[in-house]
Parts: sequence; structure tokens; C-alpha cells
Amino acid sequence: MALVSNKKALYDFQVLETYEAGIELFGYEVKSLRNGHGSLKGAHVVVRGGEAYLVGATIPAVQPKNAPASFDPERPRRLLLTKKELDKLRGVDATKGLTMVPISLYNKKRYIKLEFASVRGKKMADKREAIKERDTKRDIERIMKQQNR
Repeated sequence: MALVSNKKALYDFQVLETYEAGIELFGYEVKSLRNGHGSLKGAHVVVRGGEAYLVGATIPAVQPKNAPASFDPERPRRLLLTKKELDKLRGVDATKGLTMVPISLYNKKRYIKLEFASVRGKKMADKREAIKERDTKRDIERIMKQQNR
């Protein structure tokens, strides 16, 4: 079950390959995520200086008045990956036309994990096709449900 998800990313982009990474957070950010606060809208993953970062995600403190004065809810957060994974991501980051977008933040046992994907932007026609597919699938399910009664 996802704590926070980026549904718009699946609509706007064509997912090529998904990855999983740990994420470095403060305790009050973890509590906030477990309460369902936070947004991945407009966020992306960047590889800089041999490390990967989640940039543009908003994760507020659980109690803003108790958070340190220097706390920034949109700060870059380091992703915990192996060197082999980082080398692979560096290649994706350098490829023209590809970007890495977060899909969801979720619990895996006691850890918070980030699922992100290397993606390519969709054209408007592809988006229309996705809407059409979703509508026909919904209609088929509705008909099947009525027949099973």
C-alpha cells in the first residue's frame, strides 16, 4: 500500500523501467508520510556527484511548530542505492529524452521505500488512447458485473 503516490506520472509518461530505493528522511518526515501527508507532484530523481537525489517532492513536518526553524519541506533527499544501481541510473540520466520520475513512497517492513521509473514523455495522442483504453475497460467490467448478478 502506497503512503503517497504520483498518479499523474503514469498518465503523462511512458514507463520504461522501474526501480526501488531507500530514502533518507528525518523522523518527523516519516511520521508525516505515515499520516498520508506529502506530494510527489512535479518531483524527479537526479544523479549528482555519484549520488541520487529526489528533488521537488514536498514532505511537510508532522507538527510544523515543533520542526526546526531551518527545515525545508522541499529539500533534496538522498536515495540509498548500490554503486551498481547508481552506474545504471547515471546512464539513464545522460540519455536524451529520458527522465526519472517518482511513482510512489511506501512501507516495506519498517523502512520507507521510493519507487521511481525511467520514463519518456507521452504525446497527446498517446494520452487520448490511454483514456479510451481506461473507459472501455471500465465499461467491460461494468457489463461483466451486471451479467454475474
